[in-house]
Amino acid sequence: MQRTRPLPDCHPELSVIEWPGFREYRVENWRLARDGSGNVVRGAISWGWIDLCLPVVISFIWPRFRGCTMLCAFAVLVVGFTMYCRCVQVLHESVLVFPAYGIQLETHWGYPLLKPLFVSRRFIHASLLEDFVINEGLRRWNVRYYLAAVHGSSTDKIALDVAFENILPHFPVLLEVYQGVQELMFYNHTDNRHTPI
Repeated sequence: MQRTRPLPDCHPELSVIEWPGFREYRVENWRLARDGSGNVVRGAISWGWIDLCLPVVISFIWPRFRGCTMLCAFAVLVVGFTMYCRCVQVLHESVLVFPAYGIQLETHWGYPLLKPLFVSRRFIHASLLEDFVINEGLRRWNVRYYLAAVHGSSTDKIALDVAFENILPHFPVLLEVYQGVQELMFYNHTDNRHTPI
């Protein structure tokens, strides 16, 4: 396994991991601030001031809640909801490229200081994969670029699966992943042409 960061100065959240037989393009849920300060902007947070204040507040009001079942249930729901929100944060998303077999889109959820608790995987077989494209869409007043795997289905309809749909990385990251997937899946090295699978 060899891990590289192809854009270390401007987008270090992207890492390319070379495994025997396949390549993984991983985008972690953090980025550098766009003001040039080099500060890290985190998408998934582990501990905040609310997490530290919640036990103190509950310890003060718990003696009043002990007599009332509804208030106890409400306090348990608030604590449970807070824990749930911390454990379902997107940690990173990946595109795994298996040159002879297809691509796999992954999303890893969990608590930032632990290993992922949940993983979502979508595999697109090479025989169904039509293309891997950078597309653009509108989100409010912004134009957002995203990667999409164009593939056929069993009903002969064309479908799109969006890569990095939760993190939505910036265009240079998408371009790096796009070029890597095109090289491994579609580029014919014998006659230097882009060929469908």
